Amino acid sequence: MRMFKTLLAFGSLLALFILLNNNQGSIPPLGKFLNPFAGFWQNGTQLDQINEVLDVKGLRDEVKVVWDERQVPHIFAENSYDVYFAQGFLTARHRLWQMEFQTHVAAGRVSEIIGSKALEFDRLQRRRGLLFGAEQTIKAMEADPETQLTLQAYANGVNAWIESLSPATLPLEYKLLNYKPETWSTLKTALLLKFMAWDLTGRNSEMDLSIIRSAMGKEFVDRFYPDDTPGTDPIIPPAKPWRFDPLIAEEAAPAFEPQFVRDLREDEPDKDNGSNNWAVSGKKTASGFPLLANDPHLGLKLPSIWYEIQLHSPGMNVYGVSMPGAPAVIIGFNENIAWGLTNAGSDVMDWFEIEFRDDSYTEYLYLNEWTKADIRIEEILIKGGETVRDTFAITRFGPLVKFGKSRLQNGHPVGLAMRWSAHDPSNEMSAIREMNLASDMETFFKALEGFGAPGQNFAFAAKDGDIAIRHNGRYPLRNQDQGKFVRAGRDTTGEWRQWIPYDQLPVISNPWRGFVSSANQNPVGEKYPYYLGWEYDDYERGARINDRLEQLEDITFEDMQALHMDNFNKQAQLILPFLLQQIRAENLSEEETEIIEDLKQWNYVSDPDQKAALVYKQWWVRLEEAIWDDELTLYGEARERPTRSVTARELLKNKDLVYYDDIQTPVRENRQDIINNAFHKMVVDLAITLGQYGETWELGKARGTDINHLLSVKGLGRTGLFTGGGSGIVNATKKTHGPSWRMLVELGEFPKAKGIYPGGQSGNPGSIYYDNAVDGWVRGDYYDLHFLTSPDVDNNSKLSMTSLRNYQ
Repeated sequence: MRMFKTLLAFGSLLALFILLNNNQGSIPPLGKFLNPFAGFWQNGTQLDQINEVLDVKGLRDEVKVVWDERQVPHIFAENSYDVYFAQGFLTARHRLWQMEFQTHVAAGRVSEIIGSKALEFDRLQRRRGLLFGAEQTIKAMEADPETQLTLQAYANGVNAWIESLSPATLPLEYKLLNYKPETWSTLKTALLLKFMAWDLTGRNSEMDLSIIRSAMGKEFVDRFYPDDTPGTDPIIPPAKPWRFDPLIAEEAAPAFEPQFVRDLREDEPDKDNGSNNWAVSGKKTASGFPLLANDPHLGLKLPSIWYEIQLHSPGMNVYGVSMPGAPAVIIGFNENIAWGLTNAGSDVMDWFEIEFRDDSYTEYLYLNEWTKADIRIEEILIKGGETVRDTFAITRFGPLVKFGKSRLQNGHPVGLAMRWSAHDPSNEMSAIREMNLASDMETFFKALEGFGAPGQNFAFAAKDGDIAIRHNGRYPLRNQDQGKFVRAGRDTTGEWRQWIPYDQLPVISNPWRGFVSSANQNPVGEKYPYYLGWEYDDYERGARINDRLEQLEDITFEDMQALHMDNFNKQAQLILPFLLQQIRAENLSEEETEIIEDLKQWNYVSDPDQKAALVYKQWWVRLEEAIWDDELTLYGEARERPTRSVTARELLKNKDLVYYDDIQTPVRENRQDIINNAFHKMVVDLAITLGQYGETWELGKARGTDINHLLSVKGLGRTGLFTGGGSGIVNATKKTHGPSWRMLVELGEFPKAKGIYPGGQSGNPGSIYYDNAVDGWVRGDYYDLHFLTSPDVDNNSKLSMTSLRNYQ
């Protein structure tokens, strides 16, 4: 009996040991996670403490790091290798898990971390070709000695930090998911650059437009999906003459109706991924010096998208934000220049329907002959499961992303291949490094020649007084509307054979009006001889920025801050008075009457305490649904609607548009009917979710903003933030999307700058520097950015210093 009890106790202990040291489904090994010596208890504030000396293996000389009050590192190195080594080391110190996890997402390797639930996502990522593109790009980068040094130094710094870690000091997320970091490679940096390119250029409406044209006709598409939306004020003033002889695009291809009708919009980037930037001449500023502003709009997460840093080495002194996992500064300034980015929006992705010989997908029809495809075999490792082999074709039109059920009348299977500029070899890293070193407009524009993808609008200001903006990137030479619809990948028609020359891309410097700006709108007017695309953002943000910059004189930092936080809704100003005129007052309830009165009193400013701002937005959404979704729900999917400005134009000018009628009801609705119906539906819907009309309907409470953890782990994000703004508003803050970095720079004798992003420097949820800037970001506050010229900290109580010393 005693032996039985002993064996039972031993068996129970063994079972408990196994239970606590192995995954239980999605739950990590609790023994490891709760271990007081190596578990999550160790992820406190140790890294918030500044060591006076750190011994680091791999440096060529001593590096001094000045830390400011927000733990921004200011790196002072004696050579280029050490400055990027230190950047990699210190970025990994704060953000290692974020950096590495995002490379797994880009490469389609999430299943290795969380198991089979990510298999289909990983399949899709690999077929999209982010890894393929990174492999092509790293070859181009490593062929350039300076880029190779930059990338390798950064990778060596990251790996020096990884080697210093123990099970106790691993970032929290590794413990939650029960895995360890792997060696950082230069390919991982290339993957992150492709991941950003996808986030900014991976949205595309070609399939929707092809289906809509097939169902509704060419005239419908031409009218409701124009290349230039109403009210657009282009980035480059439309009167600018273009003094060059343009290349001639090939003859337009005949209309093609694809047989492949599967949806393309799985995991598409947010359509509002964009930004604002502007630069103002010293002639319009109070100081007499140029001012530059930038606020890139992206999905908001913790840890933050950006990592703030200053890099100082012989010949370079640059400050700004970097992307964790990539060296150098992407948005920022040095002692002579400043620059900011917005997404270009021009078309760099085309879809081609490919006809295959049989279900092996190894041969496809091209120029009436069967052509062998390159076959790529991907092995997808599954945590806790068997490895999955995925095979797909790469055609001359790009990788086969979608295939399966669709067949042609001849029985041949078809699929969709994706031609994307980011698949081509390029060296954006060299361009970014040279931007950091540039000293004037000429050297800055020279640096941009190497920046191919993603296409960006670069606003520029210089100490010498120059301001400029350039619509930059690598864009295929197209005929009108090429790339607006899916093409047949059976011959040369629609293939990319030439690129718009760099010196013929849209650019303007020192315009007479004294400022340049962009807000993702169409970059050019009708005089520009090349077709760049059509899916640009609507007119409202760009028009509002230009309106304010035209009106303002003696501009100050405070004026720029106010414009960043501007919540004026130009679309509401345009259309709301008309909508209110259409309301049938006799049919309103008491609550609805109160809502209408608030809308009449509203000043069109979408501040967080405004109920009318929420009501208008939700009314408009239901009105768009009522006009378009009955006709545009095709093949079981609600397809791309016309833009806000197109819909507003029709409402204002066309009383009898046939699409006002809901084809799913026996009654024939007119314009006034659908406006009233949408209003009543909005009130009912919001009452269900928000209760009686009152404080809960305020924009900042009903919508607000959530900044979730990258893994959506509850408790590790910030939710319910009291924010205003929205789509089409300069302050483009939404529920989980908005300004990811606000920066203002004045280029005088010595640069002055302010900035803030919604998070903090640390990726450790236990650190005070994890989300310390979130509340200030909500309020519209800015921090002073300390642009240092030496590592002298003796006279500044906000600064402290660490020496990084090499050891063998």
